[in-house]
Amino acid sequence: MTYARRGAVLAASAALALTLSACGGAASSDAEAEKGSEENPVRIGVVGASDPQWPIFERLAEEDGIHVEIVNFSDYTQPNPALSQGELDLNQFQHILYLAQYNVADDQDLTPIGATAVYPLALYSLEHGDVEEIPDGGEIAIPNDVTNQARALFVLEEAGLLTLAEDAGVVPDPTDIVEEESSVTVSPVDANQTVVALDSVDASIVNNDFVDDAGLDPSDALFQDSAESEGARPYINVWASRGDEADNETYARLVEIFQQEEVTDALLENSGGTASLADQPAEELQEILAEVEASLSE
Repeated sequence: MTYARRGAVLAASAALALTLSACGGAASSDAEAEKGSEENPVRIGVVGASDPQWPIFERLAEEDGIHVEIVNFSDYTQPNPALSQGELDLNQFQHILYLAQYNVADDQDLTPIGATAVYPLALYSLEHGDVEEIPDGGEIAIPNDVTNQARALFVLEEAGLLTLAEDAGVVPDPTDIVEEESSVTVSPVDANQTVVALDSVDASIVNNDFVDDAGLDPSDALFQDSAESEGARPYINVWASRGDEADNETYARLVEIFQQEEVTDALLENSGGTASLADQPAEELQEILAEVEASLSE
């Protein structure tokens, strides 16, 4: 080689440079390794790494030649900042509305690249066995937090129990109800109190998180939204990446792997059969996100 002819001084200098590079270059070496390799796995932030779908997903991804690292977080406030700051490559824990609220509040550009499921918000009653049995003027308890309250109103509208104003936007509140076109009234309460309220109202919108603990049977729901519901579009759970990596082919392949039957069967079982699988393409999810962000920015 040419370098072998340059003499002892240059050879020693080169050796020293290589030695220094080896001592201080572990991080840069990993960064240069192909994303998804064993040396540089795709880091995915989740809330609930112990859920049964993740070990299956990891195995299938590795069989496909993509190494992943599932990073668990204890609450929902952490995975988005970690993704924005480059500590993660992807996250998968949130619906579009939550993602939009984060982007707008923090001036970020996290982007949905794939859909997973909608976890239904359902209407339950101890008094009535069908939506049609709820009388005119009936009282419905709904969650009072902004996100679930808006979704509850969409559920009741889809069930034919109330009408929302045309300009209600994607985050309506009870003031957007058109009273003369609605057959029920709503009573906002803490989300964990909607089950308690069942004893004193005609029906309640109950978050999926409280259904099992309350001893309710999902099959007894009078009505619920789904992945196909217009009002549930902002509540599609998604994979998210940074905006400049939304077209990454490796990430797109991971979405496809997650949507394989072996993984989604585990997800459905873990949800007690309540999850409604979603498979909207990235372009449609990004359009929904833009619509929601625009509404939140008004």
